[in-house]
Amino acid sequence: MQEGAFRYIFGPVLSGRLGRSLGLDLLGARVCSMNCAYCESGPLERLTLARAAYVPAQELLAELTAWEAGRAARGEPLPDVVTLGGLGEPTLNSDMARIIAGVRELLPGVPVAVLTNASLMDDPAVRTELAQADAVLPSLDSLVPEEFARVNRGHPSLDPAAIARGILAFRRESTAKVYLEVLLVAGVNDSARNLELLARYCSELAPHRVDVTTLSRPGTEAWARPVDAQTLARWRQALGAGVAQAAPGSGAVAPGLARNAEKGQEQCGDMSLAEVRSRIQASLARRPQTTAQLSSALLAAPALVERALAELLGQGLAEEVRRAALEEGERAADVYYQARG
Repeated sequence: MQEGAFRYIFGPVLSGRLGRSLGLDLLGARVCSMNCAYCESGPLERLTLARAAYVPAQELLAELTAWEAGRAARGEPLPDVVTLGGLGEPTLNSDMARIIAGVRELLPGVPVAVLTNASLMDDPAVRTELAQADAVLPSLDSLVPEEFARVNRGHPSLDPAAIARGILAFRRESTAKVYLEVLLVAGVNDSARNLELLARYCSELAPHRVDVTTLSRPGTEAWARPVDAQTLARWRQALGAGVAQAAPGSGAVAPGLARNAEKGQEQCGDMSLAEVRSRIQASLARRPQTTAQLSSALLAAPALVERALAELLGQGLAEEVRRAALEEGERAADVYYQARG
């Protein structure tokens, strides 16, 4: 299997929380239990709570076997983590437990993380499956029902209080690390009431880490805007949030990861333009990224990344997205690239 044939494996991508993260897409399409206004994966295709083998474990693990063979042949370093996520909510995949077990067999010693909107964590069976991971990163953007409805736009049967209880139950039952994420949208869920409720909740949950973020890449809805730096700092202080490795939206690379990228580029200098292009195309289909982020995550020379992006842009397979500065006098964010069509 050639890298260009991969449908469900993407990256690695650069994560401020996890490092070089190899992504596994457990849905293969925009299938989710929520239709978040800030989602970077694009418009939703199906809103559901139904679990199914959307991407069968056998197919995904066959791709991972081929990916690992290519990585070893190139001498490319292992990723820092394998992250289950992609185009939709990974816990909807009923083969999730088999996939986690397969990752551990194929990439022993590499931690497994799951990005989840926590919508199914009130289900004991889902919590049991998630407990096989090393880290679970649930999101909880608002405990105010009206705000939850506007920012997360979940399945009609979802209730933020039930989601919160599910995360609490998982924290009690599991030894996996829990990194709670709260994403703020200006004028929507940045209210004093939500801050009060989430502060009280975090005290009870006692997660291993809290990350308060805002939009750093283009979201699904144009009206979804990031909060200002002062609001972000206030919320982080109130919730005891950890310090991000790179400033949101800056495209900056954490120093340690940059060193690893330089070393990896020396080891992987024979990666062809076609290989880099196919990896970029798969990666941009899941999340917009800057040239610097792509270069560091894929361990590819910047010049090679720029050539691959130029080809994708020329063929209409990718597009540039520029964000305005968040405040008057602030430097505009870097150019992001995202899949087109």
